[in-house]
Amino acid sequence: MTGSDPRTRAACGPVAQAASSSGLARPRRSGRPGRLLVAASLLALVASGCGYNDIQAGDEAVKAAWAEISNQYQRRADLIPNLVATVQGAADFERETLQAVVEARSKATRIEITPELVNDPEALQKFMDAQGQLTSALSRLFAVAESYPQLRATDAFRDLQAQIEGTENRITVARGRYIESVQAYNTLVRQFPAVLTAKVIGAAPKATFEARSDVGDRPPEVKF
Repeated sequence: MTGSDPRTRAACGPVAQAASSSGLARPRRSGRPGRLLVAASLLALVASGCGYNDIQAGDEAVKAAWAEISNQYQRRADLIPNLVATVQGAADFERETLQAVVEARSKATRIEITPELVNDPEALQKFMDAQGQLTSALSRLFAVAESYPQLRATDAFRDLQAQIEGTENRITVARGRYIESVQAYNTLVRQFPAVLTAKVIGAAPKATFEARSDVGDRPPEVKF
């Protein structure tokens, strides 16, 4: 859209026009420092009116939501070694099931969890695939454990199972908040007039994902 669009003038034009007509946006040699300061202030107001502050706030909200997901996945990963050690105490426990958990955890923790993942759909998909495989492996382990009453009777196993299940619930909540924050951010940077500011500062839509309820243990599918 061009500056002649009436919506552009309504959203971002008044302050910019005032700065232009007063000459403050084109400081002269006389009183240059003061005029530069005023011009900078006016430009800040223009940016604010065009959604700059909202974009920054939305970006921070996405980062905070992603940090919560990262924390919960890390907590789950930290609990698994103790779970494996406890299960290994059951001499006849299915080795293949236990090994699947160990390998899935190893694969998931090899992917570095950074804020930049939300800007890279391919990397985010790989991360979610790995986490989904670990979720599936843990589910199978707990299902198999139902056939081992002696194992389920131990305090250590029951405590670890409760902690992991609680963490899984927190992961679900955190993912929901992340999806909501990304949806709000992506909507903002695609709407007028914030889309103009987004293009200028390079604020692109962020990658998100949604759980597929119809495919069982299949990991979440990344959307962009």
